[in-house]
Amino acid sequence: MSVLFDRLNEGGAFFMYPLLLILILVIVLIVKGLLKKEYSEKTIKLISSITLFALVWGFLGQLIGMIGGFDAIDSIDTISPAVLAGGLKISLLPPVFGTVVFLIGRLGIIALTWIKK
Repeated sequence: MSVLFDRLNEGGAFFMYPLLLILILVIVLIVKGLLKKEYSEKTIKLISSITLFALVWGFLGQLIGMIGGFDAIDSIDTISPAVLAGGLKISLLPPVFGTVVFLIGRLGIIALTWIKK
């Protein structure tokens, strides 16, 4: 569990924690949709919109992080490849997490559509 929170903090709390909350919300909506007996197009559209927001939010986090990283590189004369690789790894965490949330939501939409029809 500690590794999860370390990754969330590494990727930037401003972007990673909202993505975690979105993931929890998506899972709740999927479970609610599966437990409900009637077909709900509104739930599917809501999951679709929320997961698309998560994907875009993750990529926004990457872009803002890379701009800050390039500013830091610009202010330093030399930079080691290890520092650059570490910075690139950190900048990839929000879009990866956003993509995971997006895929979980899409799988939930597929399951809801398949079960309800």
